[in-house]
Amino acid sequence: MTQVSQTQPDRALRAGEKIQLTDPKGRMHTIVLAPGELFHTHKGLIGHDDIIGRSEGIIVTNTGGIDFQVFRPRYEDFVLSMPRGAAVVYPKDSGLIVTLGDIFPGARVVEAGVGSGALSMALLRAVGPAGEVHSFELREEFARIAEGNIADFFDGRPDNWSVTVGDLGEALPQTFDAGTVDRVVLDMLTPWTTLEAVSTALTPGGVVIAYVATVPQLSRFVEAVRATACFSEPQSMEAMVRGWHVDGLAVRPDHRMIAHTGFLVIARRMAPGVAPLEKKKRPQGTAAATEDVDAWTGPEMTEAAIGTRVANGKKLRRVMREAGKRLDQSEPTTEPTTEPTTEPATTEPATTEPATTEPATPESATTESKEDTND
Repeated sequence: MTQVSQTQPDRALRAGEKIQLTDPKGRMHTIVLAPGELFHTHKGLIGHDDIIGRSEGIIVTNTGGIDFQVFRPRYEDFVLSMPRGAAVVYPKDSGLIVTLGDIFPGARVVEAGVGSGALSMALLRAVGPAGEVHSFELREEFARIAEGNIADFFDGRPDNWSVTVGDLGEALPQTFDAGTVDRVVLDMLTPWTTLEAVSTALTPGGVVIAYVATVPQLSRFVEAVRATACFSEPQSMEAMVRGWHVDGLAVRPDHRMIAHTGFLVIARRMAPGVAPLEKKKRPQGTAAATEDVDAWTGPEMTEAAIGTRVANGKKLRRVMREAGKRLDQSEPTTEPTTEPTTEPATTEPATTEPATTEPATPESATTESKEDTND
């Protein structure tokens, strides 16, 4: 069991660590160092023993004369190459969640929809050893995958992270007293169904953040937040990242970009009994037709309906085996703090893969992630 800690940049690379090898064409490969092992490419081999005990930032040459840079994976590199059963929250979004959600050292954070653990890692880094992150997940398989990935990332399972297999709306009041949670992050299919429990758990001034994939989800959550009269006016946004090609005087935007991945909605808890300021609106000409409202709010939200891709069957079992390979098997398996639910009508998380402007496997992904897409 370990505490979340900063990686020391001058620490020598050791067996059991993940490293990233980058060739002259920018292709990245993530491997786990092991004494006596070899990294194979179609143009030569690299011995792990040539890397173990040395500093990152070195250049190693394979038997075919090809040079590779050696670094520890960044958070982004790790997330895009780790085993995953559900789509991950992309780093561009997790960065906004941590920053705009004001996730501070020592905070008590509740997360609903652990997925594959990508957002949990960012939250744990932000709260530090003095903080606490408690995740709720409907599917036990995803909780196990997240546990393995988080243990890999932090070289052991963090002491200040726990996971409950169950529904947030039902389990949150049983886990935390009223007004004792600083931040709540909702990455789930129907976050509006949890607002009663969330508003009770949050301390006055606390922040709720929802990460949703589609416009109907965005609209329904924002209107539900307003209807509670417990939160400030919600802010809605999305983030798109466009890289640039820079080569001498040839400077232009990249042809591909990470476009839409999800919407973020942020609101703050008002003090008990205090109504938020009402947003001034321009008068509408006509009210929305009943059939339009029914079409917008009536259909059941399902992963298939919003295009979420989730591993299942053979691939899900393989991901569960791969996640947490570095986790010491002598450690006890995490037991759910509540009884697992039966197969729910709707499942988490609500995240989707990037828009068609970004390939399913980004160029920065490693060979491990590319192998995953071939199943």
